Amino acid sequence: MHQESRPVAVVIAAMSEELAAVADLFGGVVLQDGPVGGHDEHHLLDVGGRTVALRRSGIGFTNATAAVAHCFHDFGAVPVISVGTAGGLMRGIAIGDVVVGDHYVNVNADATAFGYALGQVPGMPPGYAPDARMADVAAAAETPYRVRSATIGSSEVFVTEGRARVLREAFPQVAAVDMESAAIAQFAHVHDMPFVSIRGISDLCAPDGDEFKEHLDDASARAARVAHDVVTDLTV
Repeated sequence: MHQESRPVAVVIAAMSEELAAVADLFGGVVLQDGPVGGHDEHHLLDVGGRTVALRRSGIGFTNATAAVAHCFHDFGAVPVISVGTAGGLMRGIAIGDVVVGDHYVNVNADATAFGYALGQVPGMPPGYAPDARMADVAAAAETPYRVRSATIGSSEVFVTEGRARVLREAFPQVAAVDMESAAIAQFAHVHDMPFVSIRGISDLCAPDGDEFKEHLDDASARAARVAHDVVTDLTV
């Protein structure tokens, strides 16, 4: 890739609805579709004279890791923004809130038999921090809804009511749960890529997925609005 086309940021979303919410806000001019890898090709946009890459990863740890790995291969250690929806886990989190991750933990990981903390992948830190500047810009976004900085936990199990009770006890610091953020955060940590995850709360870990489906579009739009502020800061 030519240096002038190197993006100032890559925005990764798992689902089409989540990525469309971002694309609708940016209103950029499509420069090109990039190489296919992971789940989808990159979509390169000219936003105010700077290039921004959008990519749909697909759902889950493997898809998310493949997507960010292809971004690293194609663009190097550029800033990565994971945007989309999440379930609200911590009491006090409401549907319509946006959570900016100030810490990311893999709630699937359990190597406590070997002395690791619950949620810690062996050889990795107990959790991952975001890029401070991007997290601060996201947390300061002016919106008519609440934006909160808090821990995001990730699991490849869609968290419904029973699983939520277990996770609240095991991870009392986790405010929201998704299926990608910790995977991308781990890759970004290893490869020194600035990273932040921004998640609109679409459900409160209800007994089934109906609540999530009802609020998917609105939660995606709210998270995209906050992500837009971060991308705008990077393109200045």
